[in-house]
Amino acid sequence: MFFHIVLERNMQLHPRHFGRDLREKLVSKLMKDVEGTCSGRHGFVVAITGIENVGKGLIRDGTGFVTFPVKYQCVVFRPFKGEILEAVVSMVNKMGFFAEAGPVQIFVSNHLIPDDMEFQSGDMPNYTTSDGSVKIQKDSEVRLKIIGTRVDATEIFCIGTIKDDFLGVISDPGTTS
Repeated sequence: MFFHIVLERNMQLHPRHFGRDLREKLVSKLMKDVEGTCSGRHGFVVAITGIENVGKGLIRDGTGFVTFPVKYQCVVFRPFKGEILEAVVSMVNKMGFFAEAGPVQIFVSNHLIPDDMEFQSGDMPNYTTSDGSVKIQKDSEVRLKIIGTRVDATEIFCIGTIKDDFLGVISDPGTTS
């Protein structure tokens, strides 16, 4: 799920940023460029936790820009097969539902929802048990298990199931505590 890793990146800086606060400008630009992005290899970069090393800059011919190799520590979020996550349902339809766990979107097919739950269309589409005691609708919190992931260069897609022990609805937005 969450990993603390060391990554490297070449950062280009304009000459107007050269001066006493060069390192701070470099770190600020790194945070702006990297935090919140997704790399298929490492996952979603949640936060930069430290700078290990800023190498010597290399001047780019003709532009004046300088490229600095920066080695930094960061926290990344990478879901993997078999992992149990808690997620919030974002959309429900007759094919299943989509849920979000942080930056990752997970699809749960209607074949991976317990057999005693039926799709109910209407103003607020949902999956409901025959006795009406459990309901999955938009903004419901569910515990699910990831059964598959697909990694692209800039995105991670997941397929999940709630058809297992201890999985399913945690809280329903329709109920008040």
